[in-house]
Amino acid sequence: MPKHGKRYIEAASRIDRNKLYSPEEAVKLLKEIATAKFDETVELHFRLGVDPRHAEQQIRSTVLLPHGLGKEVRILVFAEGEAARIAEEAGADIVADDEIIAKIANEGWVDFDVALAVPEMMRKIGRLGKVLGRRGLMPNPKAGTLVQPEDLPRAIQEARAGRLEFRNDRTANVHVPIGKASFSEQMLLENMAAVTDAIRRLRPASVKGTYVKRLVLTSTMSPGIRVDPNAALDMRPPE
Repeated sequence: MPKHGKRYIEAASRIDRNKLYSPEEAVKLLKEIATAKFDETVELHFRLGVDPRHAEQQIRSTVLLPHGLGKEVRILVFAEGEAARIAEEAGADIVADDEIIAKIANEGWVDFDVALAVPEMMRKIGRLGKVLGRRGLMPNPKAGTLVQPEDLPRAIQEARAGRLEFRNDRTANVHVPIGKASFSEQMLLENMAAVTDAIRRLRPASVKGTYVKRLVLTSTMSPGIRVDPNAALDMRPPE
């Protein structure tokens, strides 16, 4: 068993392990126990009743968080010619040329948070799958990161505002950051609502029984707080 510090043990003592907290209770308690010297990242962890071995039960999409993630987002765009000009004018941090593509392929360089691409670039970046794929950075249409040149300004703006991709792992878990401990309770609840609403809408028709088996709210240095999945799924994001 790993040894935990005094702060963690004190925080854990305030959590009732047998209770399913409402989203409001969970967020309030988390803000009280997230007392690290840095601004901790707040995350939701879903245990889903899906079978990841079946393609139709894969959970993968994007969500636009109303209040973002509380950090600067560094955006790379794979584009050439006119598309590269559009990306630069729309505020992309990096427009990837052949040199940067080679740097990613050969050195594993991934000093960016979001990667967008236009379809014409897929022939060049297909070989980057091993590097970008395991970090969730490989552009693809389902995640809204493979876009037509004319859609680049919108995609860049949404990525900057807090659009993030999520997907289930091999054990049917989904891990999604929803902000920082310094966010207000209302901000965290509204970001949480956006995520739980997206998860709810993605329920595969072939899933029988309980869809969200377990939901935990946590921060970088705090123990997890179990949230009532039904109450969380009933949340609706702000208009």
